[in-house]
Amino acid sequence: MFCNVFYAQDFQGKAYYFSKTPMDLGRWGAKMSEQQKKEIASRLKNRLEKTYILNFNKEESTYKEDDKLDAISGATDSWGKNFTPGNQYKNIKSNTFIQSQEFYGKVFLVKDTLKAIAWKIGTESKTIGNYTCFKATCMRPAFDLSWYNFSWSELRRQSQKEEDSLANKAQEKTVVPEKNDPEMVEVVAWYTPMIPVSQGPGDYRGLPGLILEVSAGTTTLLCNKIVLNPGEKESIKAPKKGKVVSRKEYKAIITEKMQEFRSNRGGRG
Repeated sequence: MFCNVFYAQDFQGKAYYFSKTPMDLGRWGAKMSEQQKKEIASRLKNRLEKTYILNFNKEESTYKEDDKLDAISGATDSWGKNFTPGNQYKNIKSNTFIQSQEFYGKVFLVKDTLKAIAWKIGTESKTIGNYTCFKATCMRPAFDLSWYNFSWSELRRQSQKEEDSLANKAQEKTVVPEKNDPEMVEVVAWYTPMIPVSQGPGDYRGLPGLILEVSAGTTTLLCNKIVLNPGEKESIKAPKKGKVVSRKEYKAIITEKMQEFRSNRGGRG
């Protein structure tokens, strides 16, 4: 009976995840008191701690942030939402990826294929809730994990890399084509064969079981609640509204817009 639950045609499930990202104050952190750090952490809580809902069946899923009101102001983090992942749909059978993104009032529909993930499955195991999970690792391009975000430091690093490349070419008589390898990030995931669907939070998938935990960079997503075959099933549908762009096109659009904002402010940013 347990197996039949998962192989039924109308099987559906819902998983709840929460994420935590440590606060990075950079060089300014050394100049702050512990009280100042606590105050900043309190103000940034909505950006550092988030909850998400994955609604899935054997082939499709939707993934969205569960909006929380700020405990102090009673408002959502409207500015921060410009640089967070929007409502997402993926179909692992047709290899379809669609994500709705809103950037300063304009809605985009990011359509792309699901990027291949070269998982290495290990034998290490641990228990998450009531589920036995196994470890899997992979290396993913940093772009795949943050294309919806914008960072001035990332832009500076890219600009510096381009300047160094031009300077090196100008000094050399024979130009040797350089490898333009993308920055890679190690990803560690824990999946459970007890729920044999190839689904997971975000665009993660491709393992022989539901992914209950995934860590990439400084952020960890952990599942803390699972509901299988809920009484009231939500419709799993792709978002449809917005200007259709690819991930690379969307990244270029928000980068150009942020540079424009800085120019209008007299170069401050």
